[in-house]
Amino acid sequence: MAAKLVEQGVHLAETETVTANLTHNLRSDARDNRDRIMAVAREVFAAEGLDVPMREIARRAGVGPATLYRRFPTKEALVVEAFSEQMEACTAVVEEGLAHPDPWEGFRRTVEEVCRLHVLDRGFAAAFTSAYPKAIDFAAVRETSFRALAELIRRAKAAGRLRADFSVDDVVLLLMASSGVRNGTPAVARRLATLFLEGSAELH
Repeated sequence: MAAKLVEQGVHLAETETVTANLTHNLRSDARDNRDRIMAVAREVFAAEGLDVPMREIARRAGVGPATLYRRFPTKEALVVEAFSEQMEACTAVVEEGLAHPDPWEGFRRTVEEVCRLHVLDRGFAAAFTSAYPKAIDFAAVRETSFRALAELIRRAKAAGRLRADFSVDDVVLLLMASSGVRNGTPAVARRLATLFLEGSAELH
C-alpha cells in the first residue's frame, strides 16, 4: 500500500512538472508572438502609414490572424500600443522644456529634441500627426503633450522671442516634414530644427 502511494506521488509530481513546462513554453511563445507583432506594427505604421491591413501585419510577423486578433481585437488597440512609448517620450521632452527657466531656450530645446526623435523614428510623427487613434488613453496622452506645447509657445511669445502668429500646428508641420526625411541622422535633425527656429523667431 505504501509503495503504491509512493508511486502515485511520483506520477503526480511528474505530471505537475510536465504541466508547468507546457505552461512556461506557452507563455514564452505568447511573449515571442507579441514582441514580433509589436516590432512589425511599429515598423509598418511608421514607414507605410496606418492603413496597412491587420492580416498583412500578421503575415509579416509570422503569426496567424487569429493570434493577432486575440492580442489586439481592433487596429485601434494595436496602434495605441505601438505608439504608447513614443507618446510618453514626447510628453517627457515637452515637460522638460517647460521646466527650463528661459522660455525661448525651453522651446528651442524641445523643438530640437522632438525633431531628432522624429527623424530617427518615423513612428513619432505618425503618433503625433495621425487622427486615427481615438482610444481614451492614447488621446489623453497626446492632448497632454499638445497642451504643454501650447504653454511653451505662449511663454516664448510672452518673452518676445517667438513670432505672434506661431501655433502648435506649425510644430506638427515640422514633424510631418521630418518624417519624410530618408536615412535621417541627428545632424539632419539639428539642421531641420535650426532652419525651423530661425524662421519662427521674432525679428527685432
